[in-house]
Amino acid sequence: MNTVTKSIDLPCSAPAAWKFLANGEEWPRWAVRNVLSSKPTGSGQWEIRTPRGTGILRIRGVAEHGILDHDFIDAQGKWTVAARVVPTSSGSVFMMTLEKPAGMQDDAFKRGLRELEDELGKLARLTSSL
Repeated sequence: MNTVTKSIDLPCSAPAAWKFLANGEEWPRWAVRNVLSSKPTGSGQWEIRTPRGTGILRIRGVAEHGILDHDFIDAQGKWTVAARVVPTSSGSVFMMTLEKPAGMQDDAFKRGLRELEDELGKLARLTSSL
């Protein structure tokens, strides 16, 4: 299992979900295991504090296509994640495809995926008010 796609149904429109997710200042509200705080540094980048220290979140979003690809950059390297928001008849779906970084232990990757499940649940609850 080197590549995994996780998704969650969101109770809000795709444009509302995209706008919320494209703002790195919102990430500490839902990515509670991985992004403890964030502050904008310009050009779609945020300085973030993570359990592993300080890093950069760079979001390479394209609203009209629902693209929210992003990079986590920290002392351990760069992790690129493909992400999309897709409209549905009842709201939207947010999906992320994660590839296990070279050198990461399998159990650490599996633990991170479990933590992501918690974060996506939090995201669904937060977006119910959008």
